[in-house]
Amino acid sequence: MIDARPQFAVTSPGSRVGVWLCGLVAALLACMAPWLTASAQNRAAEPAAPVRGVWIPTPDHTSFWTSRASIDKHLDDLSAAGINSVFVVMWNQGRTFYPSKVMEGLAGIPIDERMKGRDPLREVVESAKPRKMRVYAWFEFGFATDVRGGKGSEIARAKPEWMAVNSMGEPLVKNGFRWLNALDPAVQDFMLSLLMEVVDGYDVTGIQGDDRLPALPVEGGYNANVVAMYRAAHGGREPPTNPKDKAWVQWRSDALSQFMQRIFAETRKRKPAMQVAMAPSVFPFSRDEYLQDWPAWVKNGWVDLVSPQLYRKDMLHYQSALNAVVNKQVAAADLHKVAPGVLLNLGKSYAASAELLKQMLEANRKAGITGEVFFYNEGVGEKGQVFRELYPAP
Repeated sequence: MIDARPQFAVTSPGSRVGVWLCGLVAALLACMAPWLTASAQNRAAEPAAPVRGVWIPTPDHTSFWTSRASIDKHLDDLSAAGINSVFVVMWNQGRTFYPSKVMEGLAGIPIDERMKGRDPLREVVESAKPRKMRVYAWFEFGFATDVRGGKGSEIARAKPEWMAVNSMGEPLVKNGFRWLNALDPAVQDFMLSLLMEVVDGYDVTGIQGDDRLPALPVEGGYNANVVAMYRAAHGGREPPTNPKDKAWVQWRSDALSQFMQRIFAETRKRKPAMQVAMAPSVFPFSRDEYLQDWPAWVKNGWVDLVSPQLYRKDMLHYQSALNAVVNKQVAAADLHKVAPGVLLNLGKSYAASAELLKQMLEANRKAGITGEVFFYNEGVGEKGQVFRELYPAP
């Protein structure tokens, strides 16, 4: 039989004790290491309870941001309606809703002018904590600088070389949104620095990208530096002039997926328990129009929570979109990461009926999905009783 006892080469009793203690500590750490690693992974893997969330947009659409007292009142009302997670806008038209050294250095605009003298994100975090609500910093505009020439154009003036172009060399504008070149390493570094300001500086549950992060309209990718990267990877060949060429679409989608992996890895490195959430448009539209191959992000484990925007105004179309997610796009083992985006209201132009909301949530549960995120918060107050029925107190 092999003697498995420790073999000490030293002869001093004191040395023996010291070596024995070191060996004991090492053994204990070795035993604990898998548990510690698993514990950290489990904390970041999924929320403690199903997500019952709402998006909170800019002051153009909600009174949420009026004051700290208003934030408190809104969170009280949302909590009473069963909402446990708020996805608060932090990046819109070249403006942050927290004091940003990155934006101050780039464009001299540290925060949205309406929030001057405040730190709205810190106010939300402080208000949410005693109410046991989760806070996600929602980077709504992503790689879009501005819409229809509004605020945000300061970035274009400060960094004209960052702006995306189409195959004709023209500035890339789609549906009124002007875009940064999301495939430019310098632009990616800029976006990552904004995200990491929040990761490092705030006790939020997570960060969230949208249908513009990471994304780029399919018409883009023709900047000289991107073309050079494509040539280097394809033996000197030029990229197709047809922006919807399937291989060209996939090459650019893969490049954005690499940035998605980088966001996830950098967040995990800095704060292992912090979640990375995304709210892309529906697939394959997301890939074919905005180069977002988000099912690949889920499959590769680069996202903790995904909320595809299943914004449908009738049950037939909602069920169809939901079926595609469950049956084609996300594996059963990853369904705990899915909390679909549900259209609740669009200001005064649309409000989902109580019956439709009940049917959509019922469909989610039948599909094995336990949570959802509503667009947007102002519609909850009008249907407080409905939400209390949908999310009864435990």
